[in-house]
Amino acid sequence: MSDSEMSEFASIVERLERGEVQMKSIERELICPVCKELFSQPLVLPCQHSVCHRCVRELLMPNHDDSLSTDAGSESSNPGSPRARVPSPSMEKLDRLLRSASLRRSFGGRGSISSPGWRRSSVTPRVTTFPCPGCQHDIDLGERGISMLFRNFTLESIVERYRQAARAAVAIMCNVCKPPVQEATKSCMDCKASFCNECFKMNHPWGTPKAQHEYVGPTTNFRPKVLMCPEHEMEKVNMYCEVCRRPVCHLCKLGGSHANHRVTSMSSAYKILKEKLSKSIHYLISKEDQVRTQISELEVLIRHTEENGQLAERRTSEHFERLLEALQERRTEMLRSIEQSRSLRVERLRTQVEEYQGMLENSGLVGYAQEVLKETDQSCFVQTAKLLHVRIQKATDSLKTFQTAAAPSFEEFVLDTSKEELLLKELSFSGVPEPPVIDLSRCRVYNEGLIHWHLSEDSLPTDHHIVEFRKLGSEEESGWRASEPVFGCSTVLSDLSAGSRYTFRVKSCRNGVYSPSSPEVTLHTPPAPVFGFLFNEKCGFSAERLQLSKRRDSVESVAGMSLLLAAERVQTGSYICLDYIIGDTGISHGRHYWAFRVQPDSYMIKVGVASDSKLTEWFHNPRDTSSPRYDHDSGHDSGSEDTCFEVSQPFTLVTVGMGRLFIPKASASAAGDHGSRVLPMPQRIGVCLDYDAGRVFFYDADTMRCLYERPVDCSGTMYPAFGLLGGGAVHLEEFITAKRLSYM
Repeated sequence: MSDSEMSEFASIVERLERGEVQMKSIERELICPVCKELFSQPLVLPCQHSVCHRCVRELLMPNHDDSLSTDAGSESSNPGSPRARVPSPSMEKLDRLLRSASLRRSFGGRGSISSPGWRRSSVTPRVTTFPCPGCQHDIDLGERGISMLFRNFTLESIVERYRQAARAAVAIMCNVCKPPVQEATKSCMDCKASFCNECFKMNHPWGTPKAQHEYVGPTTNFRPKVLMCPEHEMEKVNMYCEVCRRPVCHLCKLGGSHANHRVTSMSSAYKILKEKLSKSIHYLISKEDQVRTQISELEVLIRHTEENGQLAERRTSEHFERLLEALQERRTEMLRSIEQSRSLRVERLRTQVEEYQGMLENSGLVGYAQEVLKETDQSCFVQTAKLLHVRIQKATDSLKTFQTAAAPSFEEFVLDTSKEELLLKELSFSGVPEPPVIDLSRCRVYNEGLIHWHLSEDSLPTDHHIVEFRKLGSEEESGWRASEPVFGCSTVLSDLSAGSRYTFRVKSCRNGVYSPSSPEVTLHTPPAPVFGFLFNEKCGFSAERLQLSKRRDSVESVAGMSLLLAAERVQTGSYICLDYIIGDTGISHGRHYWAFRVQPDSYMIKVGVASDSKLTEWFHNPRDTSSPRYDHDSGHDSGSEDTCFEVSQPFTLVTVGMGRLFIPKASASAAGDHGSRVLPMPQRIGVCLDYDAGRVFFYDADTMRCLYERPVDCSGTMYPAFGLLGGGAVHLEEFITAKRLSYM
C-alpha cells in the first residue's frame, strides 16, 4: 500500500476505535445464521464460517436438552446483560439442515469442551457431520466433535461492544460490592469480574500477584489471554496451517494431524492476513462512490418493482373482472332463456289441462254438446252440431293418443363446464419463465452445432425451448434463425458454415408465454468440414503398450508387460520409444478438420498427420527402437526434435505433454524466444489439413485460435497420426466419431 493509502486506512481504523463508525451498521455480520440472534460463544467451523456453540450442539444433538454450563462472567451468568433479539430459532430449519447432512454417524468417544469459560461435559452426539448453515458445505467434526473447534473471541468481543452500544446508559455493576452496589469502573481479565474503584483496590493490593492482573474498561466479555490448542489442551497456538487455514501448536506440526501440512509462524500469518484485510477494506472504501451509485440503482429497482407489482395486481384484477363480467353476462342470458322456455311450456300445459277439463261431464265441451243435443229444430241443430262434432272428434282422438303439449325436462339447458373449470384451475399467472443458461463446457460446433443449456433449480417446468442463432462477421449479417421446439435441454443445429462465428441464445416457453432470451454466446466453427475417423488397430498399433477402447475412440499409453518383467534390469530411461497409432480413414483431397482431448497429466504425446507412402517402410523396416543409439525422438518435452524435418519421415507432428504445447523451432513465430514456444495445453486441440495446399494447422479448438502451421508433403494418402510416450491418453471428440460409430 502507498503512503497515502496507509494514512487513509489508519484514519479509518482510528474512526473505528473512537466509535465513530456506528455499531448498528454492522449488525448483519453479528447474527448467527441458524438462530438468527446475536452470536453467543461463536465457534469457527472448518469452512471459516461462525456458528453459536448452542446451535452447533443442536445441529449435532437436536434432542439434547441440557443447556451449556458456563463459568461466572459468561453471558448466561449475567442476567442483567441485554440480548438483542430477532426472530427466535426455527426447529424446521434445524430439521432441514439435519436432513441434508450427507453422513450420519455417532461419536466414537466423549465430546469435551476445553475452551476457557466452559465446563467439561460428557455427551454422545448422534451425528458428527452437518451442512454449514452459511455455505451448505458438509462439515465433518470427526471423533472429537465440538472440541475440535476454536472459539471466535474476536467476533465475541465485537458482539460485546455491539451490546454495550445497544445498552447505552445501562451501566455494568460491580460484582463484589455489598448493597448498595456501585457502578463498575474496570474489569479484571484474570479474575473475570468487574469492580468499582474501591473494590478493585481491595482485591488487587499493591505488592501481591493480583496487582499484576490485566484490567480493561467495564465489560462482560472475558476472553483468555492466550488461545490454546483444542487438540493439545496445555499448548498455546503459535503457528498457522496454510492448508487447513487455522492456528495450530508445535505438537500438531511435529506429530499431529498437521505434520505434513505447510505452516507459517503466527506473526507472519498475522502480518500477511492483516495486510490483505487492510488492502481489501481500503479497496471497498475507495469504491464508496460506486457502491452508493449501485445502492441508488437498487433503490430505483425496488421502486420499479413495487410499481410493476402494483400494476401487475391491477391487470390481474382487470383480467378476472372481465372474466367475471363475461360469466355474469352468460349467466343472465342463460337464465333469461330458461325463464322464457319455462313460461311457454307452462302456458301450453295449462291450455292442454283446460282442454281436457272440457271433456268432463257437465263442463266445458261435453256440457256444451249436451246442451246442443236438446235442440229440437233440425236446421238449427245441423248448423251448430257440424262444427261441434269436429271438435268432439278431435278431443276423442287426443284422448286415444295422449301427448303432453310440452316436455318438463330442461336437459338442453344443462351445461358441461368441466373443461372450462379445468382451464380455470390450470390458469397460471406465475409470470414469465426464467431464461435458461447455455452451458459452454458442453457446447460444440462443427458442421453442426451441439448446444446444451440448463435451468435454475427453482425454475418452473417449461413446455419447450427455442434456440435462436445467427452468423456474425459477414457484410450481410444474417438475422436470427430459430430451431424447431426442443423438449429437452440440448439440440443439434445443422448447416453451419465453416470458419464462421455464430451467436446462440435460448428461450423457454410455458403456457404460451416466452421467457427472455438467455445471455448470448459466440462460438467459432472450424475452418473446414469435420473429418470422421476412429483409431486404426492394425497399422502401427502396439497392443502391448497401447490400450484401445472398445469403441476405438480413445487410446491410452501403458508401461507394457515386457517392460515390467524386465524392470529389475532397467537402470536408465534411455530405452524408451514412441508408440504410434493412426486413424482408420485417409484423406486424398480437400480441407478437413478433426479435434481431440489430450489427458492433462499425459507425459508426452505427439499429434499431427502421416503419409501412407512412407508408413509401410516406417512400420515394417526393422528398427532397434530399444537401443539408446536410435534416437528419432529423445522424449524431451521442448519439441526441438521437430526442427529436423527429414523428407523420409512420414510424420508431421507437434509435441504435447505435462500440461503444455511445444511449438517447433522451425516456426517463424517462435524462432527467437524460447518462452514463446511453450504454450499452455488447450483443453481441446484441433487439426486442419489442407491437402491441396499442402499445409497443416493446429488450433485451440475452444477458441479456434491457430497455434501453429507448417507445410506438409501430401504426395500420398494422409492419415491423422498420434505418438504416445509414457503415461497419457487421447480421446477423440464425439462429433468426430459419431457418424462412424452409428454404422458399427
